[in-house]
Amino acid sequence: MKPIFIIGPCVIEAPEVMNEVAAEVARLREHFDVEVYFKASFDKANRTSLHSFRGPGLEKGLQTLADIKNQYGLPLLTDIHESYQAAAAGEVVDVLQIPAFLCRQTDLLVAAAKTGKTVNVKKAQFLSGTDMVYPVEKCRDAGAPEVWLTERGNCFGYNNLVVDFRNIADMKPLADRVIMDCTHAVQRPGAAGGKTGGNREYVPAMALAAKAFGATGYFFETHPDPDHALSDGPNMIKLADMEGVMKQLVD
Repeated sequence: MKPIFIIGPCVIEAPEVMNEVAAEVARLREHFDVEVYFKASFDKANRTSLHSFRGPGLEKGLQTLADIKNQYGLPLLTDIHESYQAAAAGEVVDVLQIPAFLCRQTDLLVAAAKTGKTVNVKKAQFLSGTDMVYPVEKCRDAGAPEVWLTERGNCFGYNNLVVDFRNIADMKPLADRVIMDCTHAVQRPGAAGGKTGGNREYVPAMALAAKAFGATGYFFETHPDPDHALSDGPNMIKLADMEGVMKQLVD
């Protein structure tokens, strides 16, 4: 099975940032001849601080994503945090993503599945790979045509994550695809003084380890200038480095 890629900034930012990232993602799709989904969030509802940037909101965010699809021809993925967002998001994007903290929320899973779009469920930081059979069942029973599962690490004490790559193998029989979230897996949650830290230098190795364990997709958040990104900068890949990272996974 040829791998897929989910690539984009953490949150919808200024138009010039969005266009720069989308243009490069579209180029990489053609360069490597692989399936690539553009990812960005219209609302980051689970930021560490009340004062952190959350995004433009549902209406403006979906319009931005629709414009990117129209201009660059990229399929889209975005996350939803509440059930009422599913129908509107499903009119625009190709894949609805369920955040890890919310992967047991039945109403959210069902609402996403009922749109008829692919549902990508991130494995919670407190669950094992085999535990994800139940979120998958909820999505399939509600009519989701395809369900993906995404590994993003498990809590390891305070302000730290560790990846048990056996989860990838455990989830493969459950889902249509198993994705490795290579950038969120290197987060240091809440460890940067009211915001999340991270170790982006480990991202390429995370991807290669996931490849060895049979991942069928890779999730990367990227930005032209990660140190000044409005969300998740410490664990994001610099946009200029994405080609080199992808090359190791496609070859």
